[in-house]
Amino acid sequence: MQDIAAILAKGLDAIAAVSDLKSIEAIRVEYLGKSGHITQLLKTLGSLSPEERPKFGQIINDAKETFTLQLQSRKEALEAASLSQALLAEQIDVTLPGRGMERGKCHPVNKTLARIQEWFLRLGFSIEEGPEIEEDFYNFAALNIPPHHPARAMHDTFYFPDGRLLRTHTSPVQIRAMHGKEPPFRMIACGAVYRYDFDVTHTPMFHQVEGLWVDENIHFGHLKGILENFLQALFERDLTIRFRPSYFPFTEPSAEVDIQCVACAGKGCRICSQTGWLEVLGCGMVHPNVLENCKIDSERYTGFAFGMGVERLTLLRYAINDLRLFFENDLRFLEQF
Repeated sequence: MQDIAAILAKGLDAIAAVSDLKSIEAIRVEYLGKSGHITQLLKTLGSLSPEERPKFGQIINDAKETFTLQLQSRKEALEAASLSQALLAEQIDVTLPGRGMERGKCHPVNKTLARIQEWFLRLGFSIEEGPEIEEDFYNFAALNIPPHHPARAMHDTFYFPDGRLLRTHTSPVQIRAMHGKEPPFRMIACGAVYRYDFDVTHTPMFHQVEGLWVDENIHFGHLKGILENFLQALFERDLTIRFRPSYFPFTEPSAEVDIQCVACAGKGCRICSQTGWLEVLGCGMVHPNVLENCKIDSERYTGFAFGMGVERLTLLRYAINDLRLFFENDLRFLEQF
């Protein structure tokens, strides 16, 4: 019993004197390991008589429990002290100003698209959307472009094996909208379109905005008035605008719209190929066949439609010389906007 008391007292003194976690582990091994002092005491029980073993076994277990509790308590105290010391060493002064973060910029194509949408919303146009993977009927047939029509050669189309395709314009959105609406209505369709082309002025994917107004007694003068006012507002300057006769299978009559070159003011330069004019959009009166395909009485209602490439308008508005810059994600370019 004197040995037990002496070993326990020595162990408790060692625990009280320890000052780091590494040493606390060494003390645990010294007293509770396979060859530890308290472990060796338990091994001596075999040399005692059966009557003595329970008594001394209880005493040794009590000593072991006391030692273990003191060891654990000291370990927790050292861990808390270590954590507190680490927190003091690593503390952050939250009153210091943080590092500045660069703010993102709106992409120039998105800026132009938002500007177009805002202008037409003020005129009471709704914004319509549709799927980018389209059916032949909505992309071609309903727009007066049957399978044998040569106008299909105007589009290098991405087809899927099942006959569906990536839409080549946003006109299918107008067809889908007309199927579910009764005139009068006016709308614009915005979104990505796809054609097999890639160079300085063309990309396989680009964005279009197409407009449609169907009502009684709509005529070409309404179309001219809206487009002239729209282009003046978009470029924020007085522009000379001309309408050239053209052909589209879904409009009749049809026209291309040109503006006086914004770079040379019509004098002739590289951008306008020395003509003084820049083509910006196509338009026309909705073909009666298109109205009939959408179950709209072409004898009672007329309408006009127009379409424009958002990237092209952005190029002209911001004097950008390469369409591919829009898709390269070069921050040096994007930060200018």
